[in-house]
Amino acid sequence: MSLKELFAALFWICLLSAVLLGCAADRETPSAQELVPTGRMPLSFATQFSVDYYEGGYKMISLADGSRFFLVPKGAALPAGADASATPLYLPIDNIYLAATSAMCLFDELSRLDAVSLSGTAADGWYIPNAKAAMEAGEIRFAGKYNAPDYELITAVHCPLAVESMMIGHASDIKAQLEGMGVAVLVDQSSNEPHPLGRTEWIKLYGALLDEEEKANEVFAAQCAYLDAAVGDVPSGKTVAFFHVSSTGKIVVRKSGDYVSQMIALAGGRYIFDDLGDKGTRTSTVTIDPEYFYAAAKDADILIYNATIADTVESLSELIEKNALLADFSAVRSGNVWCTGKNMYQEATALGQMIGSLHTIFAADGSLSEVPFFYRLK
Repeated sequence: MSLKELFAALFWICLLSAVLLGCAADRETPSAQELVPTGRMPLSFATQFSVDYYEGGYKMISLADGSRFFLVPKGAALPAGADASATPLYLPIDNIYLAATSAMCLFDELSRLDAVSLSGTAADGWYIPNAKAAMEAGEIRFAGKYNAPDYELITAVHCPLAVESMMIGHASDIKAQLEGMGVAVLVDQSSNEPHPLGRTEWIKLYGALLDEEEKANEVFAAQCAYLDAAVGDVPSGKTVAFFHVSSTGKIVVRKSGDYVSQMIALAGGRYIFDDLGDKGTRTSTVTIDPEYFYAAAKDADILIYNATIADTVESLSELIEKNALLADFSAVRSGNVWCTGKNMYQEATALGQMIGSLHTIFAADGSLSEVPFFYRLK
């Protein structure tokens, strides 16, 4: 072969290689022009996140704290048009380290506990039966609390994502350490939602994360139906106190305007404290002296004892043992005292149903002894 023929052959080989590589690049990495938006997830109450959709199954999750996560569908590559400031997550996502307790019920309702391999809560801390069973079976392992994660275990399972609660703000070094290990950190901000069902609507975010949007919409619609039924009735106007007695004998109540007092209002009741607590702080409870509580709540129509934090009580006599002043309360004398189940704060997917249960309690006579999430003290 002559030198001229050799150069010609090399030219055609290089040209063919460039064409083939170009075609492969076109298949694997869409150009900026090919990242075409197709719509945004509709939301009814949630204000702390959004989900945008793009052609090809790409999604962008944006959170109120400014963080963003770009979801890349299975078998696809990160597009050239993707915003470099967003954290890429490649679907399907599994081996999640779930340190946000309130989010476990959302994965459970989506029938996707299989996506969670590590928990920030030990088995005995769960009141969600499926989560507890999965941990006892070793399907989900305890990987340390949010502020003391088991980095070795997280690394060993190739965890791509940690879902944290707002508490991680008190341990920013932990967040930085996880991200330094290549673990994306998504902070669940549902507790900042102004409406109770905004918390429930976070199931749509996890639905997007797991390609379970249809199921998420069904779950959320069912909770909205409970809410609609409750707010459609004439308010009972019953006055309500929601509290527990601390180990030091103090009374701990919910702050005015928090999501529990909002649920009471949506159910047709009236929370006895109109202006209690600092609205500028994230603290949801206020500790008061028993005498102050007595003056404010002794004539309340209904008492609800918060057993999600304190020990459960089964009878009025047990309740009075916690503080003798309670014996003189109108609701105690009439037997209109209720107690929460232990699972109340771990069931964000059922806030609509909780509102429905409260509505039933406010309208009930003395024959009703139990509704979902609440039972009457004997």
